[in-house]
Amino acid sequence: MTTRARVLAVLAFSAVAASAAYAMPNFSSWAPAINAEQVPGTSSELNTTSLDGCPIQSPDGLSLYMASNRPRFAGDTRTDLDIWVAHRESRSAPWGAPENVGTPINSTANDFCPTPVRGGGLFFVSNRAIDGACGGSDIYFARHNPAHGWSDPLHLACTSDGGPNSALDEMGPSYVNAGGPSLYFSSGPDIYVSERLRQDSFGPARPVEELNSAAADIQPNVRRDGREIVFASNRLAGDQDLWVSTRQNVNDPWAAPITLGSAVNTAANETRPALSWDGTTLYFGRAPGPEGSSDIFVTTRERTGD
Repeated sequence: MTTRARVLAVLAFSAVAASAAYAMPNFSSWAPAINAEQVPGTSSELNTTSLDGCPIQSPDGLSLYMASNRPRFAGDTRTDLDIWVAHRESRSAPWGAPENVGTPINSTANDFCPTPVRGGGLFFVSNRAIDGACGGSDIYFARHNPAHGWSDPLHLACTSDGGPNSALDEMGPSYVNAGGPSLYFSSGPDIYVSERLRQDSFGPARPVEELNSAAADIQPNVRRDGREIVFASNRLAGDQDLWVSTRQNVNDPWAAPITLGSAVNTAANETRPALSWDGTTLYFGRAPGPEGSSDIFVTTRERTGD
């Protein structure tokens, strides 16, 4: 074994060991993750033989948004990603079958990484070809009106115009209103944050240096109080695992990230993690999955204090 390999092995063991013993203040450790369809009563259509990923709950816990390239109807031959949503009657009920959210959210391009926010808004990512597109995949925002449906998506500005979108691929937008409204996301191989200037308008993005490494650190999701962030990274073994960082308050820098450990991470790729509004549930993608090229998994933890 080379010196570099020995160092990586030691780092990997230390990170896993630390994660296994680690629990967030006021939370227990994460339980072993399971295929989301194993939750009793959940629709068998949540995961398919297609690509199913980017899962995230709505703030009220009654909708589960996801991205999938499953057929939209019998005989459909398109393979681009669309955004889908499953519903349930209460936060303790199982998920029903996902439904395609339709236009104008979905297009004939890839539409993915949905992020619902309070008030009926939805951030998402698309590589649709429009005038003013920045290149690669860009972040969009739309609002839902119960009477009229989804508004036309608003394309966030490019860096050349003082906005967060770049010529690289943006992924995993995560909106948090703690210490000031901010949008976390990844651009290329790094995690960035952009401050909201006014309604639906975000300024230039800056890298979150304490979270980024020489590897690909992508698809961040921030807990609603702004003190915990989860993301995917291949900084250890080459495959994507889920990592976490915390901070005492929203004005502090993030602590050094640690892996979520063997309860969540496997030899497969774990992708786009998303915390529930109360922080006790974590949905994420795993590729390959038991049913398709990527499937949705879930893990839970208990709140142990205030």
